Amino acid sequence: MTSSENNTNHVSENTLVEENGPHDEVYDNQFPENVHIMKTNNQLRELHTLLRDRTTCRSDFKFYADRLIRLTVEAALDQLPYVPCSVITPTGNCFEGLRHEKGTLCVSLMRSGEAMEKGIRECCRSIRIGKILINEGHVIYAKLPSDIHRRRLLVAYPVITTGSTVLTGLQVLLKEYQCKQSNIILITLFSTLDGLKQICELYPDITIVISEINTVPPNHFGQKYFGTD
Repeated sequence: MTSSENNTNHVSENTLVEENGPHDEVYDNQFPENVHIMKTNNQLRELHTLLRDRTTCRSDFKFYADRLIRLTVEAALDQLPYVPCSVITPTGNCFEGLRHEKGTLCVSLMRSGEAMEKGIRECCRSIRIGKILINEGHVIYAKLPSDIHRRRLLVAYPVITTGSTVLTGLQVLLKEYQCKQSNIILITLFSTLDGLKQICELYPDITIVISEINTVPPNHFGQKYFGTD
C-alpha cells in the first residue's frame, strides 16, 4: 500500500460535522487539498461525544482528550515527507521501507496548545517543542530555536473558533521567523467553519489536519483539561 493510499484511510477531505445533524454530510470544494479532515468513524464520534458530555469528570476527560490528540497527531504525521530506506531485519532479510525526514519541530500555542504536547511527544520521541503565548491578539512570549525557518513545523492548538489566536501565531512564524507556509502543519481537534475558512484564505499553502468541524466546538476544552473550569 502506498503512502497516499494509506493516508485516505486516516483522513477524509471536505467533511463537515453539524452539532445536531448527520455527521457524514459532505460539502464539496469547501477547502483546498491541503486541508485534511479525519474520516468520521464510531470511535472518533464517541470521543467527540465524551468530550462534550458535561457529566464527564476531569480525569476521564483528560484520558479521552489524550486519545483524540494521539489519533489526530498520527494523522498529521502522515503529511510529513518520507524517504525510502532499507533496513536489515533480525533474520537477515532486507526490508524496503520509509523513514520521515528529520528536523521536525513542534510549536505549541500556549496555553491550550500545551495539552497536545504529550501526544506529540508520544508519537515523536525526541521532538523539540517551541512555545508562543498569545493574549487577545498580542504575543506575550515566544521561545523558538534560531533555525526554525529551516524546519518543518507542527503547530498545535486544540480548538479554533474565530481563528484569531492561530492567525497571530502563524503571523509570528511567517513574518518574524521567515518560516514557509509549505513547511507548516497545523494540528487542531475542533474548529468552526468560519475560523477554518479564514485561516485557509489568509494562508492557503499551510497543511491543516483536524478531527472535526462543527458550528459549536467545545470551547471549554482547555479549562477542563487543565482543571481551571
